[in-house]
Amino acid sequence: MTTNRTFTMIKPDGVENGHIGGILNMIADAGFRIVALKKTQMTVADAQAFYAVHAERPFYGELVEFMSRGPIVAAILEKDNAVEDFRTLIGATNPANAAEGTIRKKYATSMGENAVHGSDSDENAAIEGAFHFSGREMF
Repeated sequence: MTTNRTFTMIKPDGVENGHIGGILNMIADAGFRIVALKKTQMTVADAQAFYAVHAERPFYGELVEFMSRGPIVAAILEKDNAVEDFRTLIGATNPANAAEGTIRKKYATSMGENAVHGSDSDENAAIEGAFHFSGREMF
């Protein structure tokens, strides 16, 4: 069953490079409604918990360090077919392989610093959204 919500975050590189407004504009222009939004910073423990699924992978330590190095912008988005449509909007993990007109093609600088995260399933969207937001923060 598909839901109408997904989770995203503008990663530290996207924030550091001044792309918050451009990315949010691309999201709005693609027809997503922002249900929740905040600028925050994950601690090392937060990043370890958020990316626990990758704990056994060789890039885990680097990922945790990167994601906790500076502020992020977390958001819950709403639209029909939200997860799939947002994955299309952000593009391939490697910006060199991302389609023209995608967020990563426009704003990412490498596979590791690819500007934005998007949930890969309805289940993960719910888990990731609940990690960053309480129910009273969603509108």
